[in-house]
Amino acid sequence: MKKSFATTIFFCLIYGLCTAQPAADSLFNFIKANPKRSAIYVVVNDTVIARQNENTVMPLASTVKIMVAIEFAKQAAAGVFDENSYISLSELDKYYIANTDGNAHPAWLGYEKRLSNIKNDSIKLLDVARGMMMFSSNANTEYLMDLLGLDNVKNNLQLLDVKIHTPIYPIVASLFMYQNPNKRTEASILKSIKKLSNEQYSRYIYDMHKALKFDTVLKSRFNPYDLTPKMQQLWSDRLPASNVKAYAHICNILNNRRYLSEDTYAVLAEVMEFIMENPANRQWLKHAGGKGGSTASVLTKASYASTKKDKRIEIVYFFNNLSEAENDQLQQWMNTFELAILSNPAFRSKLNVQLR
Repeated sequence: MKKSFATTIFFCLIYGLCTAQPAADSLFNFIKANPKRSAIYVVVNDTVIARQNENTVMPLASTVKIMVAIEFAKQAAAGVFDENSYISLSELDKYYIANTDGNAHPAWLGYEKRLSNIKNDSIKLLDVARGMMMFSSNANTEYLMDLLGLDNVKNNLQLLDVKIHTPIYPIVASLFMYQNPNKRTEASILKSIKKLSNEQYSRYIYDMHKALKFDTVLKSRFNPYDLTPKMQQLWSDRLPASNVKAYAHICNILNNRRYLSEDTYAVLAEVMEFIMENPANRQWLKHAGGKGGSTASVLTKASYASTKKDKRIEIVYFFNNLSEAENDQLQQWMNTFELAILSNPAFRSKLNVQLR
């Protein structure tokens, strides 16, 4: 739903974060003013320069797709499949549910059509993976989890020595946990779901993911109106979760080209470092990549970059329990905030002094 101008003005008056402020300072000030809802971890040349709530576990939203991208690159580099082979769009469609992804999947399809990358209703696997990262297509993600093997994706947590992480599971299938074909009360459904451990919750979701591959009736019966605001909040709260320190560690590995093979990083660059396709970025960056994610109340980002001035920088920041207005405003400030950290030593110094 489109917000009115009056809503935006109200937000600025309440929080003192109007767009007249430099965007980088605005996001920085929000982090300082909201320590219980914000977490950040910034590393420069392997030295931590800013940290806040680095051990607090928060929902990752689509930032968790970094783990799928890593496994895709590993298997492609090892020759498990040919990343340039084509798969039918109908295979992806099995995991697409309209009006649940912020138009990500249709936007990706439109982009590939404009580039003439779709041949006979088929697309390259490499473009599927890029669509997962560039447009955050949940359908592409779910398809790739099935192709790669969910256990293989999860095993990268151990490979990369990530100790704090809740179970990774298919995001599209998780929506089916909140369907209500028997017309139970909202309170009853929420109570049942809250009783489940993380392992039980993810196992039920994986069963639904497997059913989506073969059961077309299941998807046709999906009712978005079953997802009440309280259900959407619980769904968001129970998404795969970790902390900023863990994802800064992952970004540090990718930035330093450690642990994984040279061939793996070559594929990963195509999947995850698409910002380097802009000639302006190649003027000052050696490589850079990352992934963000959001729900109505969550906003996350994990990114890394190596500059031609020999600065290796990892930036990870998470927000939780946001209002819709706060979420939208923070998204408008993110790019400028990250650019300031990457390119402005004075801004990095300010973070170092005030976020320690």
